[in-house]
Amino acid sequence: MKLGKIFVLMSVLVLSSAVPSQAQSSDSDSFVRVSPGDSRYFELSNGRPFIPVGLNMIAPWGKNADESLARMADWIDKLSANGGNYIRLWLGHDFFDVEHERCGEYDGDKAKRIDAVLAMARRRGIRVKMTIEHFRHFFGEYQKWAAKPLHHVSLGGTAKDLDDFFGGRASKEQFKKKLDWYKQRYGDEPAIFAWELWNEIDAVSGKGYEDWTVEMLGELQKRFARNMATQSLGSFDRDGARGCYRRFSLMADNDFANVHRYLDLGASLEICRGPVDILAADAVKEILRFKPGKPVLLAESGAVEPRHSGPFKLYKDDKAGVILHDVLFAPFFAGAAGSGQIWHWDQYVAANDLWFQFGRFAEAVKGIDPAAEGFEPVELHNGQVRVYALRGRKTFLAWCRDIKNNWESELGRGEAAGIVKGASVELRDLNIDSGRAEVSFYDPWADNWHTGRPTEGKVALPEFSRSIVVRITY
Repeated sequence: MKLGKIFVLMSVLVLSSAVPSQAQSSDSDSFVRVSPGDSRYFELSNGRPFIPVGLNMIAPWGKNADESLARMADWIDKLSANGGNYIRLWLGHDFFDVEHERCGEYDGDKAKRIDAVLAMARRRGIRVKMTIEHFRHFFGEYQKWAAKPLHHVSLGGTAKDLDDFFGGRASKEQFKKKLDWYKQRYGDEPAIFAWELWNEIDAVSGKGYEDWTVEMLGELQKRFARNMATQSLGSFDRDGARGCYRRFSLMADNDFANVHRYLDLGASLEICRGPVDILAADAVKEILRFKPGKPVLLAESGAVEPRHSGPFKLYKDDKAGVILHDVLFAPFFAGAAGSGQIWHWDQYVAANDLWFQFGRFAEAVKGIDPAAEGFEPVELHNGQVRVYALRGRKTFLAWCRDIKNNWESELGRGEAAGIVKGASVELRDLNIDSGRAEVSFYDPWADNWHTGRPTEGKVALPEFSRSIVVRITY
């Protein structure tokens, strides 16, 4: 089937699907925004809560465009069927890149691939973060996937080097024209979660990107008033990244703060070499310490070979999705506005058929309105489990993680996950009236709920393996 026919077929499916309910129609027509009730969380423009549940899905692959789009549709269908509502694309990837022959010339046929993915997203209730650029140099041999020579003056571009790209008037005006082109095509699209200027802009081999970011975030705000605007930095795996993360997280027009962090045995920060729940939660807490007053997302995570030299070699053994589970759960329960977002969508999630893990997170937070709750993160310990918890106005929500189980024990040493017995969550210092509290437990590994009750100022946890979620309403 030709690409054009695929796009037409997808459009027909969207228009001819069963008539949705009033609430569903309102949701699909609504834009995602920062909640005016609590600026640390998101909501839809109709006022309904929105907790991003998803992953990076940068681009598909295949023998041709039709096969690639079919693969993308399969991934999106599986994510949506398991409660997911969010993906991230790289518009600068070869598959989607509309500016691939000459600087300032845009390929409408390539744009039809973006159109097709947005049609899939609308049909399946998925919101898309649109990352505009990712290149890091013009001609370098290192990381050839990150080269974009067409912007160099020798090939008809506007920049003599990367410094000139970020600081030169001609290059900045040309980038604004590209934003105008995207605005004309996608300027009123509710399926777009946000526009992101660049993937890991601090990784470029040039200077001036910070001032450029301030200017271009403002330009995004002008053109996409109904979509959010944001920027991203490289993996927070060294002390030296802290200052840059602070400045970018506090930028006024950066609507939410992204943080990237991976399990990386070559990282200089020790925390990046340990349990995934700890490194993921800590990444969020690092940003929250800056008091940005905006949503925080762990926007890239997962596991890599030392110093990002490839996907983690133990991924192939993680058939249960232990790493993915920790990436999904730990950030939200540490105070993030959504699930953590894994990177290796194809070589890990799809390869091991781990889509069910998104459904387990979605089930754990079902019916929760974070902005209405005004959640405050608290962390508790009892010697058996790490308790990442959110204390709200009417709800206490906690994710309890077995401290003896992690990627190293289960994947590295081949030790089966044990059973946690006799653990509890202390309530005395949390101002929870245990006499009126209703307690329920969700086991994300067995996918079942059951009820409990507090006794003597604490909640005894049922036996579980790896992790369990506690929800207390009062």
